Amino acid sequence: MIQTAFPAILASALDETPKAAAFIVTIYGDIVDPRGGVLWMGNLIEICSWFGISESLTRTAVSRLVSAGQLAGERVGRRSFYRLTDRARAEYLQAAGILFHRREPQSGFFIALNVPADQDRTLRGQGFVPVSTGVWIGTAQPGEELPGVVFAAKALSGTPAVAALASGAWPLDDYRVKYQSFIERYSRIESTLLEDGGLRPADALALRLAMVHAYRAVVLKDPHLPPNALPPDWPAPLARALFNRLYLRMTAAAEVYITGNLLAVDGPLSAETAASKKRLQGLRSF
Repeated sequence: MIQTAFPAILASALDETPKAAAFIVTIYGDIVDPRGGVLWMGNLIEICSWFGISESLTRTAVSRLVSAGQLAGERVGRRSFYRLTDRARAEYLQAAGILFHRREPQSGFFIALNVPADQDRTLRGQGFVPVSTGVWIGTAQPGEELPGVVFAAKALSGTPAVAALASGAWPLDDYRVKYQSFIERYSRIESTLLEDGGLRPADALALRLAMVHAYRAVVLKDPHLPPNALPPDWPAPLARALFNRLYLRMTAAAEVYITGNLLAVDGPLSAETAASKKRLQGLRSF
């Protein structure tokens, strides 16, 4: 849980202490990537400590991310800085497109055939599921590279059967529960914020990170199916609207903390960059 140095509102932001490596990914994705991709290790340790992640766990997680090719280290005097690798930045850019920018509703599916055995994990990571031996079905955004031979497909009939196929192929009930949990939790937080007024800069950044971490856990796994494949009253649009409102509400205060406390090799991180402004514009466009 988030440490008691912050207001009680933050203690309700997450169910439990997040996994260190996953939370560091959230920190880099939300704060660091749009500001050059580099952060001082001391800042990383401090931010993780807000959420009950110890220094030793933080250092271990960073080492694992370095081994995985996600981060690269650099020493300047006594300080260690970690930057995103080019491969990681490409992955973060793709995730940012889902988190912060409008996606056009899918009008159909993609069918993948002749997928190499060692590419199964890649397809699953992009939301595809196997529907029979050697046949995968999923959705994709323009620019995503998919293994195998891929065909675009659109249902010409049997709309109820499309929904039945989707509910059998994807764990939509699980996604529904996660979206609803996010909505209930952060609706309460939004109500508290409206009653109590603003947050201190550190609190705003901590709460924004908690929210991004919770939201990305479901939205990045959601296959973003066509509307005719989704159950009635699908909660994703409500979760999206709530995320956008709260993110925009907390950002001004969070940026005060970022520029006043977080360091890259060449000095403080910028409060705003072209990339961070583009994210806010993306959220406002929904």
